[in-house]
Amino acid sequence: MRELVVLATLTQLALANDVAFMTSDNVDELLKKHQIVFVSFGADWCPYSQALRPIFEEAATTFKKNNPLADVLWVYVDCVMEGEVCTRFFISKYPTMKVFVYGDMMKNEYRSSRTVESLVSFVAGQYAGSVKEFHNSDDLSKRMDKSKRNIVAYIKREGDEYKNIYNLALLLRDYCDIWVPMLGTLQSETKTRLYFVPPDNERTTDFVGDLKNYTYLKQWITDKCIPLVREVTFENVEGLTEEGLPFLIYFRDPAKKEDEKLFTDAVIRELYDQRMSINPLLADGFKFVHPLRHLGKTTKDLPVLAIDSFVHMYLFPDISQLSRPGVLKQFVEDLHSGALHKRFHQEAEQKKVEMEKFKKEHNIDADLEDRREEQNPVEPVKTAPPESVFKELKPSEKRYSLLQKTEL
Repeated sequence: MRELVVLATLTQLALANDVAFMTSDNVDELLKKHQIVFVSFGADWCPYSQALRPIFEEAATTFKKNNPLADVLWVYVDCVMEGEVCTRFFISKYPTMKVFVYGDMMKNEYRSSRTVESLVSFVAGQYAGSVKEFHNSDDLSKRMDKSKRNIVAYIKREGDEYKNIYNLALLLRDYCDIWVPMLGTLQSETKTRLYFVPPDNERTTDFVGDLKNYTYLKQWITDKCIPLVREVTFENVEGLTEEGLPFLIYFRDPAKKEDEKLFTDAVIRELYDQRMSINPLLADGFKFVHPLRHLGKTTKDLPVLAIDSFVHMYLFPDISQLSRPGVLKQFVEDLHSGALHKRFHQEAEQKKVEMEKFKKEHNIDADLEDRREEQNPVEPVKTAPPESVFKELKPSEKRYSLLQKTEL
């Protein structure tokens, strides 16, 4: 019996040895030292973290056995002991599994099955690379998905330029296809070239910077691959809520492209420097009818613009002013300063004062008001903004322990 206990203990230690433990002291060293780092953020008090941990450790051992030379590190973070690390990466639930590429965190997290096989398959797929290859320009034209965002890089395989492109293809695999010529097919291009191909055959844009400058190249490709304005759907809304930024939602009729362009142009013009403080989103007004009703609107009122702070929703007061310089920017700034919330209460109080004044001037007493309401009910003056709708679309509590954080 004692031998079995010792064997089980040694087996568990062997599994744990294939998983590194991240702390505030070694976080940067671990993340930047390896091509891919797969991190599980958890807490010992969380039952879902407890259930995942032995599975995660066994998956790490299995992956290492199958891929002994892979530059991949499996990491666990105890968010109770290392709260600073988890706060740094905006962890709002346990467990959360994230992929890092040479220190850069991928936007999308791992959400699939929590089994050894699934975890090993996922990490192997990440490590396999995301660069797509083509023979020549005709082959590229045939194989490229024109509805997606594409980056084409005519570069040689050796050197920092290709290494940078390869790593960015890993980092942005969910947003962009990055293409390079197959080995031996670069002769047709006389010089190195990298360019962006937007969806639906719009005009291409060439990169004119230094391909060896990873920081600048990453910023340029990220700007092209991840649009400033994205579409919110029922499939991706959970992931968008976890980014932790208030939603600036433009409910519109998808068939009216001119309305969509009006909003997108306003966001690019007014909010580019605030992309880390607000999440500009397009929503199909015919699908997201519940939030519209919550705002007192219907599909007949489209387009409708609102902010959802995950506590309250605030309606953009006059959609005709959207193209006016500075108006949208001020609306977002008023959210962060608290002015939107304060203004709502001031307007509600003013309406109450005006109602009392009207009753006094017309000698309306309480009984008369009550009888009037029975015959023709009047909606009472709202004293608080509508509650958030999108907070209800957060991750399931059947798979995660959700952290309660003070929000806007």
